[in-house]
Amino acid sequence: MPLVNTKEMFAKAYNGGYAIGAFNCNNMEIVQAITEAAKECNSPVILQVSAGARKYAKPVYLRKMVEAAVEDTGLPIVLHLDHGADFEMCKDCIDGGFTSVMIDASSKPFEENIEITRKVVEYAHAHKPYVTVEAELGTLAGIEDDVKVEHGAESYTKPEDVEEFVRRTGCDSLAIAIGTSHGAYKFKPEQCTRDENGVLCPPPLRFDILEEVSKRLPGFPIVLHGSSSVNQEYVKIINENGGSLKDAVGVPEKQLRHAAQLAVCKINIDSDLRLAMTAGIREHMKANPDHFDPRQYVGDGRKYVKEVVKHKIIEVLGSNDKI
Repeated sequence: MPLVNTKEMFAKAYNGGYAIGAFNCNNMEIVQAITEAAKECNSPVILQVSAGARKYAKPVYLRKMVEAAVEDTGLPIVLHLDHGADFEMCKDCIDGGFTSVMIDASSKPFEENIEITRKVVEYAHAHKPYVTVEAELGTLAGIEDDVKVEHGAESYTKPEDVEEFVRRTGCDSLAIAIGTSHGAYKFKPEQCTRDENGVLCPPPLRFDILEEVSKRLPGFPIVLHGSSSVNQEYVKIINENGGSLKDAVGVPEKQLRHAAQLAVCKINIDSDLRLAMTAGIREHMKANPDHFDPRQYVGDGRKYVKEVVKHKIIEVLGSNDKI
């Protein structure tokens, strides 16, 4: 089976009330962990590459690893560019074998966002094979590789803009801002409340915006970025083994599951994988200070990443047994 685009995958997800996991990958072990978990869960999956991953691993290495995963698992896999900064980056990925790209011109004025997005869409849709395009309207706070938006500078998506934006750009899916945030430090402590155990509780997502967008774009796939939940078990392991993560908090999984049952067809997960990998490596190195073989400690990190992905597929996304 070759790499696929998101068109049919999202149509099935929308009608089935589930979402596809879009997991960021940076190296072989992460690709293996994601796709092995998806295979065991019989789930379609999106492997996405950020600008930072392109710099770190080089696009050709990442593409070949993802192609190897397709050959190894037989899964329907999308190779997606996450947060393409401009037309040139999107074009490079389209020409290089990616089956889906995101053009993120959300920081630009509305008309400029439309112009840039439409240019990418025209190029991607004319490509053989057809490449799908994700766009963004509204901005998320937080940090993810080259994407940096200060808290307070983010802006929720305006539902009254989405119909015009989709019609004029021709994009295949739309990332919206309803309160998710990039990175492991998604919310400032003053934005949160604390439960009886002193655990930070983030503000709820703006489901009113999602529902209004869904009414205006019936049947159209919506995307959520910045949707890691920052598993406190892994934060605890990291901190107990030499790390220092304070007040790291993410989006509650119950809210993400509800979003997946609505119009959200793609949920992006990156920080949770980084935390799992780091927890496994730190735990291994502290327990085995004489080890120096990367296969030993990175292997433990890979095991934790696989556990995270299986959990997300079954408990959050609902995409298990959907092939």
